[in-house]
Amino acid sequence: MAHDSGAAGGVVHTDVLVVGAGPAGLTAAAFLAEYGVSAITLTKYRSTAHTPRAHITNQRTVEVLRDLGIEDRVREIAMPAELMGTNVWATSFAGVELARVMSWGQGQDRRADYEAASPCEMCNAPQTVLEPVILAAAQEREADIRFNTELVDITQDDERVRARVRRRDDGVEYDIEARYAIGADGGNSTVARSLGFSMEGAAAIGSAFTVWIEADLSRFVEHRPGALFWVSPPGTQVAVSPWTAVVPHTEWNALFLMHEMLPADTSDEAVAELVRAGIGDPDVDFTIKHIGQWDINQLVAEQYRKGRVFLAGDAAHRHPPANGLGSNTSIQDSYNLAWKLAHVLRGHADPSLLDSYHDERKPVGRQVIDRAIKSIQDVQPLAEVFGMAPGQTAEQGWAAVDELFAPGKAGATRRAALLDALPPLNWQLNCHGVELGQRYTSSAVVDDGTPFPAYTRDPELFYHPTTHPGAHLPHVWLQHGTEHVSTLDLVGHGHFTVLTGVGGQAWTEAAAAISRESGIAVDARTIGMRAEYDDVLGEWTRIREFDDDGCLLVRPDRHVAWRSQGLVDDPTATLRGVISSVLGRTSP
Repeated sequence: MAHDSGAAGGVVHTDVLVVGAGPAGLTAAAFLAEYGVSAITLTKYRSTAHTPRAHITNQRTVEVLRDLGIEDRVREIAMPAELMGTNVWATSFAGVELARVMSWGQGQDRRADYEAASPCEMCNAPQTVLEPVILAAAQEREADIRFNTELVDITQDDERVRARVRRRDDGVEYDIEARYAIGADGGNSTVARSLGFSMEGAAAIGSAFTVWIEADLSRFVEHRPGALFWVSPPGTQVAVSPWTAVVPHTEWNALFLMHEMLPADTSDEAVAELVRAGIGDPDVDFTIKHIGQWDINQLVAEQYRKGRVFLAGDAAHRHPPANGLGSNTSIQDSYNLAWKLAHVLRGHADPSLLDSYHDERKPVGRQVIDRAIKSIQDVQPLAEVFGMAPGQTAEQGWAAVDELFAPGKAGATRRAALLDALPPLNWQLNCHGVELGQRYTSSAVVDDGTPFPAYTRDPELFYHPTTHPGAHLPHVWLQHGTEHVSTLDLVGHGHFTVLTGVGGQAWTEAAAAISRESGIAVDARTIGMRAEYDDVLGEWTRIREFDDDGCLLVRPDRHVAWRSQGLVDDPTATLRGVISSVLGRTSP
């Protein structure tokens, strides 16, 4: 690992340069260090995130952090799933409740889906507390992370990436030469701008701002706890304001979206007035810690790779926080890329493997930004149902609220309209298929000649587990001795893994032979009734989609690389050919 801090005019050499130390950059740093890759991560900031920003941490991301060995640490600092679920819309915290929806799988109709899909639970982990946990994991693995170090310029040629960097405390500049670089430096990415990465979509389609607030609102929310509390105060220009629980129930990060997504007055006095209206009780003291303005974008990079440089996180996809997909997608970008870089740098894979990063993650980025924009649009009809309109007086707004819950035909009609407006919110608040259902098609997946199984329910709302090549390995609980383990715990850790059944000993022997001859780590696990990993409930047998003597080849990022329905004549030659194809060393 590279630890030369750089001297004036000197050059520091490393294999991978990571620019940015947010969720994407820190995750890349941690996994590259875990895989033994020489890397330097730099950020112009003095520390990890100074405001909460992203917070919803979905099951797939917790699984990534589980592979890094820090799931328990994340759970210690996060709001647990059972406290996240209640989404209330109200005139204020102290005011009239307008609507309520259960989210993140905490409603009775969705809880079983979430519990069955993963060994991990969602949690609410704001960046201010999540980033230090990932940073600590990276540093424990001796990752070289340089805070207060600014990227001045970056260029590349066929052989290397060269970056000019500046230490901000003393102004010393030096060069870093790397074989590859990752631009994880956010929505205003210097890497993307310097190297001419183009974006597709629409920029600045609206405006919003966030306010980090200290206020003890326990008495308003303890009986209806949630990760978000949505406020629409009558007589203001606020269309909707979701307040994120940063520290339950005393610290909040409130997003203010004005009617028609127009800019707002963000002076201290104007913001304090909106905060006061959102709380709804003049006796509650509050402190404003930070105000941040930002544009609403719908942008994704045209290419996630240019030469030796890759974009990850907000540098690659920029969208509003609806659905809570931003930091999750960023962390998963780096998880996808890190193992590929490690295999290329070890000489185990052809550099063409790295093309699969764009092919696999660009469609995810496109889906995420489109889903986020659509989710904002899905919320807007609520303002109409509530009777909140731009330019109305407080008296007019309260009259609309009173009518909504009054007896009589007008109130009944509006209440029916309210109930009709709530189900579309599930595509933001219970969007399990978007969170977990990524299916990859690329050169790093070898098709088995069968189509993906057809979706039986809405593919955005519901996760459809399958072992088809390109899908994420499904989770099932197994018994190993006296311990319960997930199928996901049998794979990952930077290794390929063969999963076979009680008749698949030849696949296990093939994996061992290939590991010996190639140096590529290929683990093997047998799953079945009374096997090494005991399918005591028969759940794996029911969903695995191959026979006892067949197998799956699972990549280090837990996506299925290839599947064999049964035993073949020469398992070692077949498996060797498939692994070579996945790693870009031969054609499938």
